[in-house]
Amino acid sequence: MVKHIVLFNVKEGEDKDQVAKIAASVLEPLAGKIEGLNHVEVKRTYAGADIALYCELESKEAMAAYAVHPLHEEAKGHFFPMLSSRVAADYEI
Repeated sequence: MVKHIVLFNVKEGEDKDQVAKIAASVLEPLAGKIEGLNHVEVKRTYAGADIALYCELESKEAMAAYAVHPLHEEAKGHFFPMLSSRVAADYEI
């Protein structure tokens, strides 16, 4: 299994809670729609970065397929323009 964690910061002037809601509404439903993507969770944080994304995937291959999947690319388009930064970490367990 691969765990995929992404921390996002929102651009100045954007509503952080609203951006988190948008991200959650488009990313969380992808679990089960993209092969190997078992769990997606998007939350507004209270410390550090503004938004956290946590995913569980079946394998490194599933992670690679998710990264370029058309549904994932479409979902990112809904909130990526409102972000100022993004940092990701993936690890296998």
